[in-house]
Amino acid sequence: MTTQVTPDVAVLRREVQHKYTEVATSPAQTFHFHHGRPLAEMLGYPMDLVDSMPPQAVESFAGVGNPFSLGTIHAGETVLDVGSGSGFDCFIAARLVSPNGKVLGVDMTEAMLEKAQTTAQKMGLNQVEFRKGFVEELPVEDNAFDVVISNGVVNLSPDKYRVFAQILRVLKPGGNLYLADIVVHKQVPDGAKANVDLWTA
Repeated sequence: MTTQVTPDVAVLRREVQHKYTEVATSPAQTFHFHHGRPLAEMLGYPMDLVDSMPPQAVESFAGVGNPFSLGTIHAGETVLDVGSGSGFDCFIAARLVSPNGKVLGVDMTEAMLEKAQTTAQKMGLNQVEFRKGFVEELPVEDNAFDVVISNGVVNLSPDKYRVFAQILRVLKPGGNLYLADIVVHKQVPDGAKANVDLWTA
């Protein structure tokens, strides 16, 4: 029998929130990861669409891929963004679902949520809503979404099975998950798993 080694969840969440508060409030700062417009271009987002957004909609984007490259989102659909950050992917999804659809972003970092809500209002995206919550405990009802997207967030949770169970719970039967994330192909040493600094590096 093996024991899963993970960091203290409360400590990990606090450190992740601290890091992404900096991304939300000080996007001109240099981080150990790419972010903002240069990252969106690097990941293959349509730059005409990116450039049509106000700067605050783009500057704190910190994903790892382009979930929209994985499938289609249709007008009128409901979309959940798990770990929505400053709302960049939600704003793109809002244009795809049109005013008749709905986009919900869930994030645990207050500064990101505040920035996302303010930007959505500025952009007039009434079909977008943001809620505070953890990816392991999504604050949404069962079978509610046609599509779930997530971009660089599942890797930050020590309980990935619970995250995916939550995603399956909230997806409608036959719904789609468009996931962009970090994958390791080698066993991670227990010492690294327990080191919070490496989780947020």
